[in-house]
Amino acid sequence: PQPLQPPAPQPPAPQQGGYGFPQQAPAPQGGYGFPHPGQQPQPGQQPPQQPQPPAQQPPVDPRTGQAWPTSVTHDQRERSVPGAPLGYTAAVELSSDRLLRNNKQKAKSSRNPSAAARFKLGGKKEEAERQRKLELIRTPVLSCYRIAVISLKGGVGKTTTTTALGATLATERQDKILAIDANPDAGTLGRRVRRETGATIRDLVQAIPYLNSYMDIRRFTSQAPSGLEIIANDVDPAVSTTFNDEDYRRAIDVLGKQYPIILTDSGTGLLYSAMRGVLDLADQLIIISTPSVDGASSASTTLDWLSAHGYADLVQRSITVISGVRETGKMIKVDDIVQHFETRCRGVVVVPFDEHLAAGAEVDLDMMRPKTREAYFNLSAMVAEDFVRAQQAQGLWTGDGQGSMPPQMAPPVPGQPMPGQQPYPPQGWQPQPQPGQPMPPAQQPYPPQAQPQPHAGQPQPTHPHPGR
Repeated sequence: PQPLQPPAPQPPAPQQGGYGFPQQAPAPQGGYGFPHPGQQPQPGQQPPQQPQPPAQQPPVDPRTGQAWPTSVTHDQRERSVPGAPLGYTAAVELSSDRLLRNNKQKAKSSRNPSAAARFKLGGKKEEAERQRKLELIRTPVLSCYRIAVISLKGGVGKTTTTTALGATLATERQDKILAIDANPDAGTLGRRVRRETGATIRDLVQAIPYLNSYMDIRRFTSQAPSGLEIIANDVDPAVSTTFNDEDYRRAIDVLGKQYPIILTDSGTGLLYSAMRGVLDLADQLIIISTPSVDGASSASTTLDWLSAHGYADLVQRSITVISGVRETGKMIKVDDIVQHFETRCRGVVVVPFDEHLAAGAEVDLDMMRPKTREAYFNLSAMVAEDFVRAQQAQGLWTGDGQGSMPPQMAPPVPGQPMPGQQPYPPQGWQPQPQPGQPMPPAQQPYPPQAQPQPHAGQPQPTHPHPGR
């Protein structure tokens, strides 16, 4: 047999690229690397292969290491859904960008009243009251103040209240405010803020040993335009229920060092594991009710259960929010519901129905009706009334120590007196020199008011520098 001769040089053609296999004859044009329909491959001959272009990798989020979500077509979705995480289809096909109408006209904000409102009868008094509430909301919080939003009944507005209250506090305080989704039944807090990360509260708990700064925690949160940050929960109930009491306490211990105010959106039950930690660590309890018979009864039953299980003090200083009250409703007596909870709680706030909040999408304060935004402003002021009490209970510096003034300075440094304690150093104290060192020059003793006064009949002390 004659040795196989290499073929003559041929011009570049799409069929070339057999990856090392000898080519007996050039394939006809348009064959895409396979024999023409009129030709059959010889026995033992492999058809030439068409080189495939390298697959283009999607961009990767540097914070999470996961690929950014991209738009998918119908046939692509059929192949990708079986391996996609739970909730992927809902996130793609039921997004707020697709379901909400593009309404560019925003509701008029109630934060800056118009000139007509300032000059009408009573306008100056109302503005003074609003300024008082604003100063109350901006009370410095020197420790972590924890707010728990709970209800036995689902669908009453716990997540909406958590997000709107947190957004109001973040806007008015210009401070770091965090909301945590502790709902074991696939909570939806992550849908009320445009997600910046796919991380959940479970991911944060697993990374606790490596969280040393605020920026370490920021990788697990998504931030709204108001400044509110949220930590979402897993949409799979089989995973979200594993977030237990111990995990919640560990997370609050780490997060409380970076965030002065933390809100917790709890589930509908009172007996799941994480609920024990939510109630034990809460400084403020917010009970959510609806303007209905079953909604009000469930909220009142929640207070009964808490009072019977050792949380009577928490109930007495709690706040009830009656959410979604329609102005045209004639069937239910909302005033009677308000009177009932006023006898059991520290205060009651009625939040009117708002179409923007009822949409269940990202919460935007500027899209709310003025009355709805004013209701959440009043709720924030009512919550802020408890800031001083909570800090005094922890022994923190609160101005005059009587509670009439909000905290004005940071806690005393170690070794300095706390309010009501004996000042240090004691009166008449003078610094003593170390053995072998000369006596320090005369100086003004500390503190100034501790300077001893001479007794009657004793000569006045002379200063080394007269005139000073």
